[in-house]
Amino acid sequence: MKNIQTQIVEWLRKELEERKQKGFVIGVSGGIDSAVTSTLCALTGAPVLVLNMPIHQAPDQVDRSYEHIRWLKDRFANVKSATADLTETFNSFAHTFPLDNKLALANSRSRLRMVALYAFANANGFLVAGTGNKVEDYGVGFFTKYGDGGVDLSPIADLTKSEVYELAKFLGVVESIQLAAPTDGLWEDNRTDEEQLGFSYEELEWALDYYDANSSDSQGNQHVQIGCDNCPDNLTERQLKVLELYTGFHVGNKHKLELPPVCIIKKND
Repeated sequence: MKNIQTQIVEWLRKELEERKQKGFVIGVSGGIDSAVTSTLCALTGAPVLVLNMPIHQAPDQVDRSYEHIRWLKDRFANVKSATADLTETFNSFAHTFPLDNKLALANSRSRLRMVALYAFANANGFLVAGTGNKVEDYGVGFFTKYGDGGVDLSPIADLTKSEVYELAKFLGVVESIQLAAPTDGLWEDNRTDEEQLGFSYEELEWALDYYDANSSDSQGNQHVQIGCDNCPDNLTERQLKVLELYTGFHVGNKHKLELPPVCIIKKND
């Protein structure tokens, strides 16, 4: 883990220098990904602003967020914090645009936080550090487009969730965060990530590895035949179900990972 920490911290310093910015701003949620990301940013020695941005947040999430902020500030003189309570802003938004769709409202929470992050980033000359990991971002697109996906750089996007947990333990992240069930914090019922996805992170990482190893033809086109007769492995019924779920997310959310398509016009000379 020391090697991974060193690589990411050096990469962050290089990105900051090349982009000629002064520091980093990160939204902290009381979750493992934002805790690890903010700690890595703090280790660069550059100014770091951690933002707590509650929106009808569960008390335990808020408590863990503040616990992590205190932990960071006790250890790093370059870390400052601020709270932007977006609850009333969200209430006003929901009243102005009455949407009878819970997913749309949940994603709107994430996009409001992105607006707040960039307001603080612009005011300070900072970069917005993303908190997405490999299995969520690359694997199933489990993030909000132009929400928590709207960032300047992604320090942990090449780490699986299990690797993030290993790194958190190595960094000494507070135990309450290491033990908490992962959640995006966008729903009133405080549902976990695994409840939303339909499989565990262990299964998700297996599906990612399997998909990557078995889904490319000679032209590099990706496809997985669910339950195919010539599959390289004897998959169990549960593995087939997980792979089916993973493939649906991976293909259906691919638009989040690509630039918007541009209509190329054939113009007359």
